[in-house]
Amino acid sequence: MKGNIAQLMQQAQKMQEQMKKAQEELGQLEVIGQAGGGLVSITMNGRHEVRRVSIDPEIADDREMIEDLVAAAINDAINKVQETSQEKMSGLTSGLNLPPGFQLP
Repeated sequence: MKGNIAQLMQQAQKMQEQMKKAQEELGQLEVIGQAGGGLVSITMNGRHEVRRVSIDPEIADDREMIEDLVAAAINDAINKVQETSQEKMSGLTSGLNLPPGFQLP
């Protein structure tokens, strides 16, 4: 029993280190969200900070369309960051041998 607990604690410590590293990597991640077939592009990092906004000059005179497309592009970028984060984090917990019924928060 003591060996199992010690092994579980070692696994948890290793997973914690891996999660910290993954979070740092995600902070450096950049994704591009687009809307309107690429008329508006938003570049966002893994911390959900918008780094660049690109708007095609073709739609420069249509303020309402620009507003809608910017919102849609931001949402697209947020979804991409979340998907990437989930994929990265789920890979970390896959090798952890938890007792039956035990779940991580």
